[in-house]
Amino acid sequence: MIESGQLILLISHKGKRYLRKLEAGGEVHTHDGKLLMDEVAEAGFGQYVKTHLGRPYLVLKPTLHDLIKGVKRQTQIMYPKEIGYLMMKLGIGPGSTVIESGTGSGGLTTALAWFVGDTGKVITYERRADFYKLAGKNLERVGLANRVEQVNQNIEDGFKHSGADALFLDVRTPWEYLHSIPEAVIPGAMCGFLLPTVNQVSELLRGLEDGPFADQEVLEILIRHWKPVPDRLRPDDRMVAHTGFLVFARYMEPPQAAPRPELDMDETETVAEAEPLAETPDVPTSDA
Repeated sequence: MIESGQLILLISHKGKRYLRKLEAGGEVHTHDGKLLMDEVAEAGFGQYVKTHLGRPYLVLKPTLHDLIKGVKRQTQIMYPKEIGYLMMKLGIGPGSTVIESGTGSGGLTTALAWFVGDTGKVITYERRADFYKLAGKNLERVGLANRVEQVNQNIEDGFKHSGADALFLDVRTPWEYLHSIPEAVIPGAMCGFLLPTVNQVSELLRGLEDGPFADQEVLEILIRHWKPVPDRLRPDDRMVAHTGFLVFARYMEPPQAAPRPELDMDETETVAEAEPLAETPDVPTSDA
């Protein structure tokens, strides 16, 4: 039995997908007819329900991959192939606080909110009001809005928040905002960036080299699917190749010189007693 308020994924026999929140007494209208939410709830995950026209639909519990692919978008979103590596590299997990800038449609924001859990927090900045509103609707739709604080603001004047465990910038000129990062994150925090072209990556690397950053890394992630047919196993004719460059660096505070230890009077006398002055050798005197 599926409880009211849970997310469900309905898949038709032709592969058409419907991501919905289960509502008691509700209905889902498809090209194959009407599905009753009460029948979906009674059937449960992994089972089939039929529309009023008799067409079967599979009921599944959506994964994070399903949520991201189902984001309603006005912008290009990050692909799951980049998001998985990004989460591990930034160390995102339950209880993490992460700052993001460049919310867009909220694809990455959804993934961040999923990983930080109810004890963590995602703070995401977006300067465009239309993207800000769209991302908010997408987060509400998948039930993750309570883990996210949205800020409709440009980061030109810096960040309003501090003490984040990690930071990610998906903006056109991230090198212009590097000076604001130290006040936003904790020492040693991992920072990530997404850029589409090599000249932008070069500009960012110059900025990172001039600032308090270490452990720079640049990469792209390619993925090639294979045809899952045992007797004709071979790669697909098309693949998801370059979609963007990921750049990572760790913010490091400049090292401070260790203070010299101060000796008290007793220690000073002990040192003096332990190291007596050498005797002065006899110097012959000349007769006057």
